[in-house]
Amino acid sequence: MLEFKEKGNQSIAFGKKNEAGNIQYYRDAANHYYEAIHWANRIVPKDEDFVPTIEELNDQDIDPFFTEKELDEIRSVIHSNCAMAHMLLKNWGFVRDEAKKAIAFNSQNLKAWYRLAKAHQMLKDWEEAGDAIDSGLKIEKDNKDLLKLQKLLGDKVRKARLNRQQRERARAERTSRIKDVWRYCKEDSISLGRVSLVATVRDDEDDEGNDAAEARWHHHYPHTGQLPKRQMQGGGWTWPVLFVYPSHHQSDFIEHFAEEDIIALRMAEMFPEQEEGKDETEMPWDYNNEFRCSNLAVYFEVHCIGDDGTGRQKPVIHPDSVERLTDQGSAMRFYESSRALKGDEGPEMANVARCMERKHLHQQRKAWIKKHGSLWATPDPCPVVQVHPAATLAQVLRHSNMIVPNFLVTLMLFPNDHPAHREFLKEHKCIGIVEPEEITH
Repeated sequence: MLEFKEKGNQSIAFGKKNEAGNIQYYRDAANHYYEAIHWANRIVPKDEDFVPTIEELNDQDIDPFFTEKELDEIRSVIHSNCAMAHMLLKNWGFVRDEAKKAIAFNSQNLKAWYRLAKAHQMLKDWEEAGDAIDSGLKIEKDNKDLLKLQKLLGDKVRKARLNRQQRERARAERTSRIKDVWRYCKEDSISLGRVSLVATVRDDEDDEGNDAAEARWHHHYPHTGQLPKRQMQGGGWTWPVLFVYPSHHQSDFIEHFAEEDIIALRMAEMFPEQEEGKDETEMPWDYNNEFRCSNLAVYFEVHCIGDDGTGRQKPVIHPDSVERLTDQGSAMRFYESSRALKGDEGPEMANVARCMERKHLHQQRKAWIKKHGSLWATPDPCPVVQVHPAATLAQVLRHSNMIVPNFLVTLMLFPNDHPAHREFLKEHKCIGIVEPEEITH
């Protein structure tokens, strides 16, 4: 072990003296240190109260013995030296990993703290670099290298810590909001659902291309992460609503749609009736001038058929279908994953969320294939419920067949006489209608 450690030190020295700048010396040094680590891990340490015999003392140069503390200090030095070899090679990820191992064996290893801080600096992990500098300065508060690095990175470290605090505050606010939303939906019998936030389970699974991948989001891709909000005045709620126009491949997003609002009023704002002497609608994509409030039929899709929400009946869900959210925990995990994938928590948390969603998608695929034999065995098109324009959003939300995917109410609008409307009703069975409530005086 010590022999390989010394060989590593010699290779470092030769590399620094080499005027040609041959980095092979540093590669050799790292390999020697790895050999030393290998043999160090094979050594069985002696107890602290171990008393060697005369023979053991005489053979100490050939067969040395170490206590647990002594062995940890040697391991820490070897890992720290290995980090230095990687610093000279500019392998900053390995520098970080070896420095962390050195600190794990001896938290007082000042050189390891400096090398860890340097690695985080080069990897642009500013907050971690600041933490490493602070830990090193606790050991030696006048260390010139650490003080110089602290001065150099001070602004970036402060900004990174401020950003983390802001993310934590935002996460706490989101947690409070999602709990409030779930409690409200539970009390008012509003059902929530989710769709898969990823389209693949592997990085190399790109058979479909980006367009098909985004289609898996079921029209929710640009708006994932929006939540219903309680109004400051009156205590009512507003919901994000997506109007989809399949006949023209267009959509409109309304961020705050009050529950008490009549759907027809919103439609009249977007698609007013034609005035006298005016033959064209305002939408440039409405070539036949069909999008007028009185000429539109409104539907929502019925999801999770066979799932009554009690948990007693949980049918196998196709990976492309909407899945019911059954408890507050699943709703919070889904929402946090959606925010992480949008970049709210940084790239590392985005990768964690992506892995969790891929695992969930894999389990759904596995269950579906087990029951139906193939993912190609897709379910029948989901039925729909027609919405009378005079109905309010609250009536739609509380309809027994309504499940809100991704906290986003999705309504589909068709011109009454459009061919796409007829084709839509051929594929999707209409099983009911949301009638407006009668107004009593």
